[in-house]
Amino acid sequence: MAEPPSDERYALLEALNLEVHYGGIAAVRGISFAVEAGELVCLIGANGAGKTSTLKALARMIPARGEIHYRRERLDRLPSHALIRRGLALVPEGRGIFARLTVAENLAMGAYHRADRAGIADDLARIYDMLPRLKERATQVAGTLSGGEQQMLAIGRALMGRPRLLLLDEPSMGLAPLMVEKIFEVIRAVAAQGVTILLVEQNARLALQTCGRGYVMESGQITLADSAARLLADPRVRAAYLGE
Repeated sequence: MAEPPSDERYALLEALNLEVHYGGIAAVRGISFAVEAGELVCLIGANGAGKTSTLKALARMIPARGEIHYRRERLDRLPSHALIRRGLALVPEGRGIFARLTVAENLAMGAYHRADRAGIADDLARIYDMLPRLKERATQVAGTLSGGEQQMLAIGRALMGRPRLLLLDEPSMGLAPLMVEKIFEVIRAVAAQGVTILLVEQNARLALQTCGRGYVMESGQITLADSAARLLADPRVRAAYLGE
């Protein structure tokens, strides 16, 4: 679904001095970070730390200050609807599916900007192979799916746009443990296909076990940045986010 990662590593996404304000409240306070092509990176932190606001700012869904570079282009000067054509997709917190459309219609909406019918058909077949439950429920109204199935649908719909960079916001929220495991299997499979992923996740342990690198946000600022393995071993992370 995405171009295979090249041998050249570069900052596919880079945020510089990113700020988000809600009135007089600073939700994101001048953070800078980067995600290289082919990486699986997580952003962890407590509720209210600014993680979702960061993803919404990257996707141009809310106003923000600072610079956002994607594939060496300034995103902060573009409207949100222009991003999908450039290969950036967001799976929002709460899934955001079209509840009154069928599963198949939701997936088709993910490819609304594409005209390559053969490619769309191939991608749909791959998504059904990866997520067979969606194939079983292709004609079912999406609003009647379980929470986990809706999360699968939201990811599948985003993949129909052939993203190079996928922003995932709290994919495990509200799901039973077995479904959480399945969702993370899907995330790993998507990353293995060459899609770069920036993951915001409440389950810090699972996020760090899945990703190669991580950032920790506290009160709108990035306070730690390291490999996922080192963050898992960091006493501050273990005490604050791993319940130890």
